[in-house]
Amino acid sequence: MKIIDLHCDALLKLWYADGKKSYENDEELDTNKLRLLQCGIKVQGFAIYTPTNLSSEQRFHCALDQIYYFQTEVLAKNPEMKQIKEWSDIDNLKDGEIGAILTLEGVEPIGNDLKKLHLFYQLGVRAVGLTWNYANLAADGADETRNGGLTLFGKEIVNFHNEHKILTDVSHLCEGSFWDVMEYAKYPFASHSNARALCDHQRNLRDEQAKALFEKGGTLHVTYVTMFINEQGQVGIPDLIRHVDHFCSLGGVRHLGLGSDFDGITTKVEGLEHAGVTYNLINELLKHYSEEQVRGFAGENFLRNRPV
Repeated sequence: MKIIDLHCDALLKLWYADGKKSYENDEELDTNKLRLLQCGIKVQGFAIYTPTNLSSEQRFHCALDQIYYFQTEVLAKNPEMKQIKEWSDIDNLKDGEIGAILTLEGVEPIGNDLKKLHLFYQLGVRAVGLTWNYANLAADGADETRNGGLTLFGKEIVNFHNEHKILTDVSHLCEGSFWDVMEYAKYPFASHSNARALCDHQRNLRDEQAKALFEKGGTLHVTYVTMFINEQGQVGIPDLIRHVDHFCSLGGVRHLGLGSDFDGITTKVEGLEHAGVTYNLINELLKHYSEEQVRGFAGENFLRNRPV
């Protein structure tokens, strides 16, 4: 079964390590190459996240540094890893090859300069979230109580996404920004969010948001972040599947995917400690859903709904 995971933070760990970690097999990397191969991950999304304590200019250079490590540590030293620059590249992956998609988690690195977004596109970024959790020059994030929508600059960014078939990520947006994206974006998706009806965290999506995303043909990728699954105590795979069940009840059976947030989390779902054991989730899903439906969750839903 081909598995697509659209969110991990391995590049941030490689950046912090300043090139002193091996992407191939370092055990501190939840999504190292050997673990992806171990579980049959066919496509992995690599987020570029820049720390909030950096200035805009520093965040731009941090993002470029992470792309440097993506090129030199992930791709150059691991010939099985193939960068996805066109969505059709996924279809051309051979057995034993893993597609790698660059994503940008917040547009803070571009400041107010759309030319920098052009540069990130040329370097292969194919999915972009407008914010992390705070407000920036494009939009308000999930932690902003103001709940503003997109700025004029934010709308320019979304238009750029539409023109270049870049996915617009809604996972870190406040509700006002979410609804603006739903109005303006051709290719919205949620890279790593769960159901707010089951876990009342501002990073999760309300039922009406999930329904709107499904109706627009977007995919919603459930995440393994424990605080987004269950606010009480230890979290297991059945707790995560409750979110899958809930989204399916809203009409999302052909719109769900996976967005682990591996390498960005320290507290793990029991049985989902790293990418190499993702089959534990797949096997549990097969107890509740048909093989066709689970293949959809694993990756086929995303392939069906990606830009063409």
